Amino acid sequence: MGAKTAYLIDIAVNLTDSAFQDDLDEVLLRARASGIEKIVVTASNINECLQALELCQLYPQQLACTAGVHPHHAKDWQPDDQQRLRKLLSHPAVHAVGETGLDYNRDFSPRPRQREVFEQQLQLAADSGYPILLHERDAHEDFVTLLARYRRELPAALLHCFTGSKEELTRYRELDLYIGITGWICDERRGLHLRELIKEIPADRLLLETDSPYLLPRTLKPKPKSRRNEPAYLSHICAEVAAILGITSEELAARTSRNAERFFNLLR
Repeated sequence: MGAKTAYLIDIAVNLTDSAFQDDLDEVLLRARASGIEKIVVTASNINECLQALELCQLYPQQLACTAGVHPHHAKDWQPDDQQRLRKLLSHPAVHAVGETGLDYNRDFSPRPRQREVFEQQLQLAADSGYPILLHERDAHEDFVTLLARYRRELPAALLHCFTGSKEELTRYRELDLYIGITGWICDERRGLHLRELIKEIPADRLLLETDSPYLLPRTLKPKPKSRRNEPAYLSHICAEVAAILGITSEELAARTSRNAERFFNLLR
């Protein structure tokens, strides 16, 4: 009998997205068949937090979730939202604050408001002792300035969907961040620089994610007609990253799964 294939953990999936509303059972079955043992459902506003929690209650063995407000939704932040998030963190299915941070690329929320809401969630993570899942796009300087104020108080911090520069990665390493890598690394147009930078991410800080339904790996063949990404394709990302690092997919899967279990405090 052959050795058991190493399992994977997808650390950021937008399962509350409408793209999954018609076939979620099948999506989760395909994920399981592809070796994806656990999926972390990320939330971007209070309503999505509640939806993510409902999904975790429906699929308790396969799903965990986060609770937070994405910078796109900072404009909708209410005075009692920090307390509402604090209450959500008390649920055993919720394993991190987030997704929170800064996004100056689209500016769906005013930048001062983004910074205010980000800081409130940094404080929440520091007070509660929960790790924090972070988003940053075109806002590096403000992002690291705010994060650095709280970093010593945070048990752990994860920048998901890293696509940045070597200089940015250096700063994130100084802040001892976990780094999430997506199918962006499979994109020959935009992700080639990541193929070198990923070698500079410490082995105990590297995590893998699909960020589905977004960022379908361009090297995936055959591609789904829908062009929708899903957790099952994490195994493809793992294989590509393993080849870049010169290790086996099984070794990388075991390494990144251990990292995810440690960051999210996922007990097996």
